[in-house]
Amino acid sequence: MPSPFLEIVELANGKVALRRSDEDAEPLVIIEFSADAREYLQGHHIDVAKAMISAGMQVAGQVMEDGEPHDENRILH
Repeated sequence: MPSPFLEIVELANGKVALRRSDEDAEPLVIIEFSADAREYLQGHHIDVAKAMISAGMQVAGQVMEDGEPHDENRILH
């Protein structure tokens, strides 16, 4: 049974990943910042990635609560 605990880690390639804490399987989410973005964030890219993942998990929870059907033709803003 997969762990209910998740962790945010920086991978060896510099990407930030969300993964189950007890698995070496493929991460659930990967965030990659360009060199320009990393330079602009002055070393705070991990904090930004954490905020992005947190916001995404909140929206995922709302979608699961609301039971909205997935629409393949959504407009992304």
